[in-house]
Amino acid sequence: MTTSTNAGGRPGEDAYDVDTDPDRIDLDLVHHWLSTDAFWALGRSRDLVERSLRGSLNFGVYDGEGTQVAYARVVTDHATFAWLCDVYVDPAHRGRGLGVRLATAVRDHLAPYSLKRTLLATLDAHELYAKVGFTPVPDPQMLMMLGPAT
Repeated sequence: MTTSTNAGGRPGEDAYDVDTDPDRIDLDLVHHWLSTDAFWALGRSRDLVERSLRGSLNFGVYDGEGTQVAYARVVTDHATFAWLCDVYVDPAHRGRGLGVRLATAVRDHLAPYSLKRTLLATLDAHELYAKVGFTPVPDPQMLMMLGPAT
């Protein structure tokens, strides 16, 4: 899947491509972003990032020169459930609507599967995800988690 978007809203300017081709993902760059700048993944090892990419549906955003400028991954069975995670936009490209564009691309890519539920966790981007249809979990007391083994 490759889609072109004009995230800046001006014809011919700020054109970006969103692509799910795993061969285009710059693993070293994604590892750098996540392990040094994403508060939820600080210190994450390169091996762990690589394994998570291999087990996920990956979305890269690329500028007009083909340089990766954003990333997101989805863990899904393509039938009933998906988890959107590790959404990251390079600081030099923030403020151009790429977070919304990336979340929209994920939503649209998953739509044909008619999943029962797509979840994500966010500390500070509720408004961004609300723009593409995410809502708070209506019954959070129903959700449970299994943390790392101790």
